[in-house]
Amino acid sequence: MNINKPNRKKHSYTQHLDASPEKVFPLLCPVLEANWVPGWMPKLVLSHSGVCEQDCVFVTTPNGEEPQNAIWVVTRYDPDNWSLKMHKVIPEYTVTKLEISLYSGNNNPTDAHITYEITAIGPSGDEFVQDFTEEWYKTFMLDWEKAMNHYLNAGEIIAERI
Repeated sequence: MNINKPNRKKHSYTQHLDASPEKVFPLLCPVLEANWVPGWMPKLVLSHSGVCEQDCVFVTTPNGEEPQNAIWVVTRYDPDNWSLKMHKVIPEYTVTKLEISLYSGNNNPTDAHITYEITAIGPSGDEFVQDFTEEWYKTFMLDWEKAMNHYLNAGEIIAERI
């Protein structure tokens, strides 16, 4: 048995979105993200309803940062409280916990509090966690916020890849 301290980083950010939580929450879905995230297309979605739900499982293919398919599991889906949690596993690379909670904002219709916690489970994952900086995360969150707000305001996917 090999027991080690985890190589882990956690970052949080609050996005300001241009629609009510009731309109935003359904878009936090592996199926509906294809409407607003450039290049997003899961390889497989396992869902009774056809959209995000408790225990939904989906698989995404490698991208520029991930070396192989990622397996995602929705471990909390609470539309009444506009919150969800997902875990993403890339074998021998990383385990990621994603938590999103929506709130009626003070100056914006919705504030989305988003936390990613990434744990390395292999040498290449160690490198990814090292590069998972606050600056990188903020840029990722700002790009996501821009794409979501573009969709909420224009009703179409943003032209540039985020």
